[in-house]
Amino acid sequence: MNRRSLFALAASGVAAPALLRPALAQQAQITGAGATFPRPLYDRWSAAARDAIGVSLNYQSIGSGGGINQITARTVDFGASDAPLTSAQLTERSLLQFPTVMGSVVLSVNIPGVADNALRLTPELIIEIFFGRVQFWNDPRLVELNRDLRLPRLPVSVGYRADGSGTTWVWTTYLSRISEEWRNGPGAGTSVRWPFGNGARGNEGVSNIIRNTPGAIGYIENAYAVVNRMITTQIRNKAGQFVRPVPETFLATAAAADWTAPNFAPDTIDLALPNVWPATSPTYILLPTNPVADRVAGSRNTMRFFDWAFRHGSQIASSLEYIPLPSSAHDLIRAAWARSVRDPSGNPIWTPSAA
Repeated sequence: MNRRSLFALAASGVAAPALLRPALAQQAQITGAGATFPRPLYDRWSAAARDAIGVSLNYQSIGSGGGINQITARTVDFGASDAPLTSAQLTERSLLQFPTVMGSVVLSVNIPGVADNALRLTPELIIEIFFGRVQFWNDPRLVELNRDLRLPRLPVSVGYRADGSGTTWVWTTYLSRISEEWRNGPGAGTSVRWPFGNGARGNEGVSNIIRNTPGAIGYIENAYAVVNRMITTQIRNKAGQFVRPVPETFLATAAAADWTAPNFAPDTIDLALPNVWPATSPTYILLPTNPVADRVAGSRNTMRFFDWAFRHGSQIASSLEYIPLPSSAHDLIRAAWARSVRDPSGNPIWTPSAA
């Protein structure tokens, strides 16, 4: 099934039996803030969990940097980031990090006459484009690589994230892996000094740049490409294969993930494996290990919410082309909740009876 069909299924309102339970009398709300990357999924999970377990989510899609700041200040129940924090950062902030799903960053273009996934790009050309050294889409190097396409003499315009962003971390980590010049120049991070292009806030903002600018190219999370029916490209991966941003290549990347990695942060970017999409990574929740008394209920309900999502939300995730984690990873995450998250008296907040 292609991604347009998958989105149609998601939009049709078809629900798993677990989603059809009547609404519970007692409702609880949890608050989260951060990455724009998983927002479409968290919105859908919130609507379903409200009826299933009586927990709804108020999620502020403000970017990974904003989410890290808010959970550090303890103004929300959890933060969300597409860029994993280091052990030192987690310890300093008294946070537990765990992934919810995996997702992929894709390149989207607005080139008249070019169909979805028809344009091929090599790592070398991607670097040249993002440095601003490919001025027109009929550049001879692009024409040679895409002989079956009619590429117009249209200026190339790059769109990028202007806010602190885990999506930017994924994409600039990829650029740093494929280019020493990029690694020693702009580098990798949630925010970098871009050498060329126009910035916008959120995946939504970059999507708008691409939609509204003939000749534009930009990096966005795949769910936004699906939801907005945007044109994406093929990329030649490290194994030398041109791959499309489709579920098969995302799942091939996910299959290589090591969920026993420290802080649940496996390295899945630019893998030298066949049929893998080169910019795929988990998205993370940041949960205080020491919530204050008036946040204990929010912490418990946050874990209840994601426990429900792990058990019953995979169909929703797949329909939006996020990649569900394996059940073995879910078990490791639940064990970390029980081991690491404590109330002010030192008692574990998460137990099987809390589900």
